[in-house]
This record gives sequence, C-alpha cells and structure tokens, in this order.
Amino acid sequence: MSHTTSDTSNTDSHTKASGSYDLVLGTAGHIDHGKSSLIKALTGTDPDRLSEEKRRGITITLGFARIDLPDGRSMGVVDVPGHERFVKQMIAGASGIDVALLVIAADDGIMPQTIEHVAVLQTLGVRTCIVALTKIDMVDAEWVTFMKGEVESWLASTSYAGCPIVPVSSKTGEGLDELRAALQKAAEKTQRVHQGSTTRLPVDRVFTIKGAGTVITGTLWDGTVSPEDTLEILPSGKLARVRSVQVHGQTCDEASAGMRVALNLSNIKKDEINLGDFLAAPGCLHMTDRFDARITYLDVAKTGKPLKTGTRMHLAHGTREVLARVLLCNDIEQIASGQSALAQIRLEEDLPISWGDRFILRTYSPVSVAGGGQVLLAHPHRRSTLDAEEMKLIEASETGDIRQMVERVCSLAAGPLHTSEVARLIGISPAQAAEYLADLTQAGALTSSHSGSAASQSSAPTKSPTSSVPLPADDALFIAKNKKQQAIAAIERELIAFCADHPHERGITKEALHAQIAPHISDEGFEALLNWAVKAKSAVITGNVVGHPSSQQGAAAAEERAAEQIHQALIAEGMTPRPIERILESCDLDASLAHRALAHLESNGKAIRIARDLYFDAATLDERIALVQQWISQHGAGTVAELKEPLGTSRKYAVPLLEHLDAQGITVREGDKRSLRPRR
Repeated sequence: MSHTTSDTSNTDSHTKASGSYDLVLGTAGHIDHGKSSLIKALTGTDPDRLSEEKRRGITITLGFARIDLPDGRSMGVVDVPGHERFVKQMIAGASGIDVALLVIAADDGIMPQTIEHVAVLQTLGVRTCIVALTKIDMVDAEWVTFMKGEVESWLASTSYAGCPIVPVSSKTGEGLDELRAALQKAAEKTQRVHQGSTTRLPVDRVFTIKGAGTVITGTLWDGTVSPEDTLEILPSGKLARVRSVQVHGQTCDEASAGMRVALNLSNIKKDEINLGDFLAAPGCLHMTDRFDARITYLDVAKTGKPLKTGTRMHLAHGTREVLARVLLCNDIEQIASGQSALAQIRLEEDLPISWGDRFILRTYSPVSVAGGGQVLLAHPHRRSTLDAEEMKLIEASETGDIRQMVERVCSLAAGPLHTSEVARLIGISPAQAAEYLADLTQAGALTSSHSGSAASQSSAPTKSPTSSVPLPADDALFIAKNKKQQAIAAIERELIAFCADHPHERGITKEALHAQIAPHISDEGFEALLNWAVKAKSAVITGNVVGHPSSQQGAAAAEERAAEQIHQALIAEGMTPRPIERILESCDLDASLAHRALAHLESNGKAIRIARDLYFDAATLDERIALVQQWISQHGAGTVAELKEPLGTSRKYAVPLLEHLDAQGITVREGDKRSLRPRR
C-alpha cells in the first residue's frame, strides 16, 4: 500500500514483520474513563479517528495504534468504545486481543461497563489483564490507595485476581513508564489466545485507498499471510489475492498470527467484502448454522432471571454478531447465573465457526452481556440430547484431545469419511485432521481405503501426534474398524437374505443394495464398503450386481440350465421364431432368470438378436447365411422374394434378416436387389 492508514503507514522497504511480541493489547472499561487518552499518551497516536468521535469526546468505533515497549519490541493496540450503546463494537475488538488493559478512572471507580467488559474478556479467554487506574491527577494520594484496594477486592472474584494495578495520569505522564514496564512483563509471559496454523482473519475495517484499491484490517487470528497469497472471503466464498501486507506501518513479506495487519486486496471491490467477514486459507473454513458448545451464563445486568433453553439471544463471534437460539442439552431446562452447561447453538445466519472458538452471548432485549462459551463441535447433527458415544466426543473436545475427537467422529459417522469431512465436522484444519487420521490408521484404530498411499506433507497441527507417519492421499476414505466390520456384516446379511428370496438370482444391483442398507452414505463411501466386503469374502461383484459367494455356484448352475432350455427352444423355432417374450414364457422360467440366461446365450454367440424381439439360434442362422451367399454367387443378385428361399423363411422374417446382413457387411443393397459386398 502506498498510503498511510490508521493501522499502517507508508514505507519503501519490504521486511518480515519483526520486533513484535505478535500479541494484541486491547483496552476495556467504562465510558469517559480515559481509554483513548491513555493510548494517545502511551503511543502518540490518537485512536479516535472519526470527526464525530473528536467532536463528542467519546469512542464510537474501534481505534488502532502501536505501543513500543521498553525492550524495543511492540504490540498492536485495539482501543474499544466504552459506552453501553457500543458494546457490540467492544466485543468485535476484544475478540482478537491477548492482553487486556482495563482502564478504571480513580475519580469514578468500578462502573457498569467496567463489569460488562471484564465479563466479555473472561468469556473470550483473555488470560492476561493489567489495570490502569487513570485520572490520578484529579484525586489525592489517599484516594488512589483506597480505589486501588476497591479494584483489588472486586477483581478477586474474577480470573484476573492479583493482576497489576498501575496508577497513571495521561495528562501529567505520571505512571506511564511503570505501565509500559508492566505491559512488557505481561507480554513476556502471555500466550496468544488463538493458536491455530491455518490462516484466519476476522475483518474489522474495509476501505479504499486511491491508487491502491480495497484495503481491509484485522487481527490475524491464526496462520500467516504474505503478498500473492490467495484467501477465501467468507461467507461469500469469493477468492481474493493479497497484493501487499502491512504490520505496524511497515510493508512486510510475511505477517504472523497475533499481529494487527492491513491487507491490500486485488480483484475485490469494497462492496464485495464487509466488516464481520472472515479471510481464510481456501477450503479450510466452513460456514455452519449450528454448533455445540460449553456455555456459561452471567447475569451481568442482575435481572435475577435464569437462562432457559430455547432462549433467543445475540451471539458475537469474531467481528460479527447474529441472532441465535440456545438449546440446553440433555434435558436441562434452565441454568442460573454462574452456571455452565452444554448447549447447541442454532444460528439465524451462518458463521465460519472452528473448534475452540470463543463467543459472547447477549440478551435479546434489552441487550446486555449474558455470558458466552467455547465451540466444541462446529458441525454437529441437529439434536439437543447426546448419547453416550456423543458425550465421549464432547469430553474429548473439552479436554483438547484432538486425536480422540478424530477417532470418535469416525466411529460415529454412518460411513467412511474424507479428511476434509473429518476436519469440517470437528472444526479443525484439514492438515490437523490428516495427521491424526494417518496416526490412527497406523495404530489400527481406523481403516483407510488408501492405507498404503501418502500425500505431500502439510503444516503441523497445533497439537501433533506422537508418531510421524506419511499423510493420507487426498481421496482416501477412513472408517473406524468396528464400523467397518458392522457395515460388512450388514452387507452380508442383506445378500444372504436376498439370495434366499431369489435363489435363481446372482445378486442385487448396487443401487438397490445401497438404498436398502446405507441410504445416507455417499456413493463413493458405499463403493469403499463394497470393496472391503469383497476383500473379506462376504460379497462378490459382477458388473453392477452384488451377490453372496455362497449363492454364486447355485445361481450360475441355474442360469446355465435356463440358457440351455432357451437355446433348445430357439433351435426348435428355426427360421420363423415367435417373439422372444413368447418363447421365454413357453420355457416357464422366472422372468429375471430367463433374461439373464438369454443375455448369456447372446454373449456366448449361441443366440443372435436381429430386432428388438427377434432372436435366432446362431448355428441355424449361420447355415442359412451360407446358403444366401451361395445363391447370390450363382445368380449375381437377388430380391427379397428370391432370397427368402435360401433363407428358409417368409418375407416377414426375410426383410429384417437381409437388413441384418447389410449391417454386417455381408450384402449390399442396390435398389430392390442385394449383391455380395466386394472383399477388400
């Protein structure tokens, strides 16, 4: 980008983003407690960029800056609104932060939005918090000491008990150096909230720069991004190419997770990407209209009301907020403030959810923070009662045991799954799913349709398996061993039952068998099951027909007997056969068996079909064709009336028979006569 933005500034050099903790610092706190003034004093940047914000003296939208720490490194800064009307914007900004700077004015103390913002920070999983006790120039030292004790006492009941509390004045500069030192110390020991390796970035600003085009900004949750990368825009699915990347005002060759970034996108217009959209590695993030989660209810507004199942609420994820219904699982009707429960969240607008994502819940009306939770399954079935196997999957998800999650998903699936399907169902990257699937296959817990093949190596998952094994081919299918055995047994039972009811049939068509025992499995997955059944000698496939090995000998013998019976009937019919259906009826055979036997005769060259319902014994017909050739050789050419004699039949049969000889290249018609086709 060649122009300065509020997130970035122009530079002529391309560097790898460095000198950074790859963390984002975010403000929180009540309106007019001095958040923006403090950021300006710490960074030299006024995060209030809108004229309305400057005129009214309040923060309305997200502001951005960079703070330089004493050791020379820096952090990105997101300044959030403090007014109750802008809590939605505060949540959007807080969704990407790693360290919270909670701002409490010494002359005002703990206020409603202070409490609400802390509830948001805790629910979003922000582990590190530092309190800036601002405006100390407006009170005496004794009051500062008193207020510091009040804040300590209040935070003791939160996850931020014992966090540093630094008195500061943005006006005089007192305490700013101490605050910077506290921030550096916190940064040194803080782990990023988001830890994934697949690129994900929720968009918090979209604008255009003359001569550059569309620019978006956001906090890079996971992965890396570089110029020339192609990213998918969700929910639209459009693909965008990254023209350039800026971090902290520098044009970079690569930005890493945890950084505030600005991306200049080519081939995308401003109205094709919106605040709240996600940018992600193509094909690695999927939209969903529901997910399973562990939620915690926080009655921040102190209404005294419980959270009832089926309640409609606002749900904030990333930088977007949508409406949703909360269905408590396993017959729980309601939970009180401070209680947690499993729930399925039904969204009114699809979101690009991943396993482990945090989200905020707010009451429908009046709107106030009511808790939130963490995603356990990104694409579950539509249900609110979980059986024992599903609970094992949920337990593995809560403990972060991805290996166990992958195994459970395969065990619960109706049929074999691709790597991409496993990744989508859980909400992890295909690279993660591939590693665990390979490991489980080698351990014998899963069976793969391509167990010996390997694909190219991909990036390691967040939590790697202990063993290093080749990754599966992209088209490999996986199934739990017990599920595979159950499927083979089901196929065998159906084939035995079918053969008992149809003793003369070789088997059932693939389509009929699929519909009978596994209608919800894909065609590809069912084909894999059939192949496994054949290897287990539980099925035999002939063309499109699947039979049981034990029935094949009897069915083949019956077919041979039927074929011989039909053959003898055709011989008896001679050169004036009845329509084939009448011949088959006279044989008194099962219709299906009769047609298979006829096809067998035809494929073996013992019967020849001249027209749709006209069949001849091949040997009888060959004798007559030889007589026709002899007659024409002697006479030069012949009409239908003349050639019906050597054919030994009537005109009714002679016409189609001679047309057959024309088609076979034996004769050639010239007017009303036929002659032998010259040999080449």
